[in-house]
Amino acid sequence: MNFRPRESMEKPGFQLAPMIDIIFLLLCFFVTSQIYSQWETEIDIKLPSSETGAAPQRLPGEIIINIRSDGTVVVNRQELDDAALSGKLAEVVRYFPGQPVLIRADKATDYEHLIRVLDLCRKADVWNISFAVGGAEKQPPR
Repeated sequence: MNFRPRESMEKPGFQLAPMIDIIFLLLCFFVTSQIYSQWETEIDIKLPSSETGAAPQRLPGEIIINIRSDGTVVVNRQELDDAALSGKLAEVVRYFPGQPVLIRADKATDYEHLIRVLDLCRKADVWNISFAVGGAEKQPPR
């Protein structure tokens, strides 16, 4: 007696549909997380508003310098003093001349703190500087 099946069992092949589903989900996750990590913003900074200010196109590798209302400087979620900021800017310019810098200052920040940061940028030979502003606040109709 022969108890072997007459038809040969085929080995299961490579399942493509589940792999495509997983890759699609990973793609959605990374695109979503990239959008949220695109802007390094400090939550407690309220930007001054401007009617003509437009959101600039972000440049690759742009350094964002946040200045809080008390004059504290934050870069990459790290509070820096003047010497540390100057050293970081000098090192970046040494490796990447023409590096763009975006300055985000709170609208309650004293002018002297902004000028201090601009002076540090100038000493480090940073010339590609832009300022972040908020959108114009809409006034209710009278």
